[in-house]
Amino acid sequence: MINKLVENIKRTGAPIVVGLDPKLEFIPEHIKAAAYEKFGETLEGAAEAIWQFNKEIVDKTYDLIPAVKPQVAMYEQFGVPGLLVFKKTVDYCKEKGLVVIGDIKRGDIGSTSAAYAVGHLGKVKVGSREYAPFDEDFVTVNPYLGSDGVNPFIDVCKEEKKGLFILVKTSNPSSGEFQDQLIDGKPLYELVGEKVAKWGEDCMGDEYSYIGAVVGATYPEMGKALRKVMPKAFILVPGYGAQGGKGKDLVHFFNEDGLGAIVNSSRGIIAAYKQEAYAKFGPENFGDASRAAVEDMIADIRGALENR
Repeated sequence: MINKLVENIKRTGAPIVVGLDPKLEFIPEHIKAAAYEKFGETLEGAAEAIWQFNKEIVDKTYDLIPAVKPQVAMYEQFGVPGLLVFKKTVDYCKEKGLVVIGDIKRGDIGSTSAAYAVGHLGKVKVGSREYAPFDEDFVTVNPYLGSDGVNPFIDVCKEEKKGLFILVKTSNPSSGEFQDQLIDGKPLYELVGEKVAKWGEDCMGDEYSYIGAVVGATYPEMGKALRKVMPKAFILVPGYGAQGGKGKDLVHFFNEDGLGAIVNSSRGIIAAYKQEAYAKFGPENFGDASRAAVEDMIADIRGALENR
């Protein structure tokens, strides 16, 4: 699947991923009103509003972008109806030719880790049949429990030709409480990066490994160091836009070939119509606002890469 991600990035010239992290506060009132009229102010009504919101954004942006990243917690909070919409969103995005990165941040051990891996990336056997439950192309994984938590995911990835993005240096302000701690003179995030590179050696696509890393846009100098530690790992870069990251800050996340990283923006795109820069579109045309925000993000990152 890493080959398809690289192919999509080359085709679009857009090393970006749209984070489909819907909140009800992001969804225009007319979308919610229609959903509540049909299903009431219920979990099913909320799920329907999320589905219609997601579908419009995907329809207006899929030709510009290589991938999407739905964050499962934003769907889980609405229970079973929310998870049904998560699956519906994954399937719809794949129909549009997009690579789907399931932002699930799972981290457990043994049979539990294997069950997460099967549920999101693999196939589960039921009697004589096999099913792909959620069927994302990549997922995010928390490595805090060590190889016991990661290896079951790697096993499924090898079988299914899918991939991982392993948390290495996250974008949140308190990430340094653990991730920056020195061990034998090296920060923990660098040791995790070395482990990601090692895991990836046995999981190579044509150009890059399908074992990648998550490194926040809010820490560009650390990203520069980690790029050298993980030369063949694709880096998923959250924290663009709403969290402060800009194209000029991110050039060192990329290799000289202009590949090696994919930058995520969530609310900066899906709630673009709420921003002053895109307010002219209004809530009725929120999908067009999202498209304009994608175009601006692509131009920002492409310009930064061309001028580095």
